[in-house]
Amino acid sequence: MGFLDIENLRKEFGDTVAVDGISLSVEEGEFVTVVGPSGCGKTTTLLNIAGLQLPTAGSIQLRGRDLTSLPAYERDIGVVFQDYALFPHKTVAENIAFGLKMRGADEAEREAKVEEMLSIIDLEGYEDVYPHECSGGEQQRVAVARALAFDPDLVLMDEPLSNLDKKLRGTMRTELKRIQRETGITTIYVTHNQTEALSMGDRIAVLNDGRIEQFDDPKAAYEQPTSPFVANFLGTSSRIDGELRLEPEPKVRMGNASVAVEERPGFDDGDRVAVFVRTELASLHVSRPSEENAFSGTIRDIDYQGSEAVYFVSVPEFDAPLQVSDRVSGATLDPGNEVWVSVDPSDVIYTSVEGSTDGARREQLAVEGQ
Repeated sequence: MGFLDIENLRKEFGDTVAVDGISLSVEEGEFVTVVGPSGCGKTTTLLNIAGLQLPTAGSIQLRGRDLTSLPAYERDIGVVFQDYALFPHKTVAENIAFGLKMRGADEAEREAKVEEMLSIIDLEGYEDVYPHECSGGEQQRVAVARALAFDPDLVLMDEPLSNLDKKLRGTMRTELKRIQRETGITTIYVTHNQTEALSMGDRIAVLNDGRIEQFDDPKAAYEQPTSPFVANFLGTSSRIDGELRLEPEPKVRMGNASVAVEERPGFDDGDRVAVFVRTELASLHVSRPSEENAFSGTIRDIDYQGSEAVYFVSVPEFDAPLQVSDRVSGATLDPGNEVWVSVDPSDVIYTSVEGSTDGARREQLAVEGQ
């Protein structure tokens, strides 16, 4: 058993199934990110763990204690909400000390803890400041301090950075990880932002339609996805479906074209697979390169993003355009230009096409984080 064990969690709202049999085990001190598109069940899962909703079926255990039917106030779980939910009429110190006061801590203990938490979140001197006098980032840190102040067994965070601008989000990602490392508290962090999920989590759970598609370390989830959904959701890729041929060398054939790949365990000759070419791993050329995987095409569109440009290249052999993040030194490229796209076989991702894999095996891999 882990520190937190969730078994076959299911939550229904009338005829709607929001969470459909989620199982996962979290170790003490881990920072686990839960990511997925809107409506996939990630916030509902968090609310069930917190006790703010009760599951339709399944169980939740923390330190071996069954929490499934307990109210939220008996769970020793801190929660950081998307809108922070700070008390506007209370000072920063009063907000941070609220959970301690409700648990009967005396004034001296509360003051000492507030001082400690303000040091951790780098807001010394803010004791008498009110939330409306704080910036968004400062309010977010106060909300985190309040969730940590009473020394909970577990902290849950629901999209805590979604109200911040892009630059501040990047700064606060670093701050949250620093705070979590300093306190060592087990944390589950819900987000729809793939960058946050990959950069912050010790492990990442990718949800889709109320189920876990993959529960793994971020590098493995990104580089070795176990389903087309995970491959497509994490990062930016171009997808092509085809048939895996292992002889005389591993390739995926799509009609008259083929893509060289590396052989991977668990796949057999003739398997239907989905091939994914990561935008940042493909290269753009103005003349034919020597690489094995080289395809000629026409630039259909260019998405200039400041630090880089993403080229959408129509390749005759493929149904969908290839996306390439690149800059070609000394060349000015425009829509309509003829170019070449290459990708190393080791950088080509492929997964079994949905419906062609053993569902039980995939669910087991997700639960075990493999």
